[in-house]
Amino acid sequence: MEIACLDLEGVLIPEIWIAFAEKTGIEALKATTRDIPDYDELMTMRLSELAKHGLGLSAIQQVIATLSPLDGAAEFLNWLRKHFQVVILSDTFYEFAGPLMAQLGYPTLLCHHLTMDPSGKVTQYNLRQGNPKRQAICAFKTLYYRTIAAGDSYNDTTMLEEADAGILFAAPPNVIEAFPQFPAVHTYRDLQMAFVKASNREITL
Repeated sequence: MEIACLDLEGVLIPEIWIAFAEKTGIEALKATTRDIPDYDELMTMRLSELAKHGLGLSAIQQVIATLSPLDGAAEFLNWLRKHFQVVILSDTFYEFAGPLMAQLGYPTLLCHHLTMDPSGKVTQYNLRQGNPKRQAICAFKTLYYRTIAAGDSYNDTTMLEEADAGILFAAPPNVIEAFPQFPAVHTYRDLQMAFVKASNREITL
């Protein structure tokens, strides 16, 4: 059996922090894992900006409530589920993801948690574990699953390297250039074809 492992933001849903940055006008929050490979550096900056501007979880959730999955994402996910077990491996937070997971039919999601103070200020981010995407792939392999992974950012590349097959989807030029060993596609149709090619089974589109 094969497991398809997908990143979430930029692959199935919009980048939440970019949407929040556009709503609030905080330019620094437009940076994502496509720009800053060090996740700790990125999240430390994000929490600092939230504190500086006096913004808490509720402000972010209000923006998330206005978002929808990317065009074609739900249809692609439904197709993928017909042929693979599907797990979303993301560096988002459960406190963010709920409304968008509902719109995608509640796929299995492994991500992180936030800690808030009584006023709703985000005080800490809590990783599920170190290098969580790669570790999930390693765990699936110990169960003798074959894994195919797709993502768009620097923080996805360790899972792409660990998987039996890795695919870059809608990745920016800097990530594609840094990791030429992975096929790079930009549409859900091409992503379907990449999964078909990477599978060790006969799958029809």
